[in-house]
Amino acid sequence: MTPDELAFATIEALAPEIAAGNLSPVELTEAQLARIAAADGRLKSYATVMADSALAEARRAQDEIAAGRYRGPLHGIPLAVKDLCYTTDAPTMGGTKVLEDFQPDFESTVVARLRAAGAVLLGKLNLTEGAMAGYNRARQVPVNPWAADRWTGVSSSGSGVATAAGLCYASLGSDTGGSIRSPSASCGIVGLKPTWGRVSRYGVLALAESLDHVGPMTRSTWDAAAVLEVIGGDDPNDATTLPEPPPAILDRINAGVGGLRIGYDARYATEEVIPPIAEAVAASVETLASLGAEIVPVELPDPRPYMAAWPALCSVEALAAHQDHFPERADDYGPWFRAWLERGASTSAVEYAEACNARAELSGRLARALEGVDMLACPAQAGLPHRVTEDMMYDDTPGDFDAARMQFTAPWDMNRAPSLTLPNGWSDQGIPIALQLVGGPGSEPILCQAGHAYEQATDFMRHPEV
Repeated sequence: MTPDELAFATIEALAPEIAAGNLSPVELTEAQLARIAAADGRLKSYATVMADSALAEARRAQDEIAAGRYRGPLHGIPLAVKDLCYTTDAPTMGGTKVLEDFQPDFESTVVARLRAAGAVLLGKLNLTEGAMAGYNRARQVPVNPWAADRWTGVSSSGSGVATAAGLCYASLGSDTGGSIRSPSASCGIVGLKPTWGRVSRYGVLALAESLDHVGPMTRSTWDAAAVLEVIGGDDPNDATTLPEPPPAILDRINAGVGGLRIGYDARYATEEVIPPIAEAVAASVETLASLGAEIVPVELPDPRPYMAAWPALCSVEALAAHQDHFPERADDYGPWFRAWLERGASTSAVEYAEACNARAELSGRLARALEGVDMLACPAQAGLPHRVTEDMMYDDTPGDFDAARMQFTAPWDMNRAPSLTLPNGWSDQGIPIALQLVGGPGSEPILCQAGHAYEQATDFMRHPEV
């Protein structure tokens, strides 16, 4: 492989070569670290590069594999995690200034499970402050590798950029209102938001605990499934995890879509959606039908009237998550997140209760609308990533938060459903477009089955010039 071919290879392609001893984890890690050193000064995806420990982990993996102790497809693979995940050998800053010196004394469950699988941790990835929207000026703003003047998506921006740019082979993100899916869509990669409770949140800084999901961001559905199989499952340290092992997704990932019932709501998929995205989603539905899926017309409730509940839920729970530092250290917060915490402080108990009730009603209406189908096909975003400047992302004057624009993401956090986002086209300007597949609770195996079949039948995964 050329250096670029190696950098953009999938875990699915690399793992057999590593297992057979044809590819060295040490050389792979050295190549990734060199690429980060060459490109990330411009792309700003990493908050902390953990070069020394990464090389030590790579040497350990290489020795174990040579001794016949191969642990599985992540063994020897260089990965990175969003800088919300606790690590004992690097700070966990959460995009903030108030946590810039925070050195956890235990690891998050997801990091511990990646390391137990033999993965090599390259470092921690930048994000918006507190995993919300704006950035703190003490932290860097990641740059979209497809177009430097375009949005990278919300909080898991560093994860989207690093994975798209070949600066890691997979990353972890978190999703409270769309923060796995919008960076994946904006950067042209795959994002898998699991069922709430599928992945432990122990040792992961919270934005809003009842909405937060942790999941993989990768360059193929197979890779996302492989990561989820490692990080998912019951965790005694997080009582909200599902009391069951992670599903064996890879066992059925090649089963195709024959016999699957895929719901499609033409209104939901096209109303207030720009034509290139609406047309790409409609074409994706036709492709899935040609592969053997049954396309079933469904009628979703209009989610927009319920979207006002999301800011009330999220801002109040964010205030709870930051009570040790806010308002005492309010001046150390950036203007956007400070305003968000102030919003939480001004939300009454009655308003929060009303938001909880609206969330429950929306969840019930969505469950009824999707009864009898295996998944829903819809856009991941209504428009292309908008134009941004660095100053805009630090934003000294936060405006009103338009929750209605989250109609393709927030409902599936509010009802805790799993969803898979994957590339399904490109704009005339070369900007990625994405398809979202949404399933019922625990449906990650069939979502990945459908996503993998779609990828095998299409050719939308591209790589930026870095």
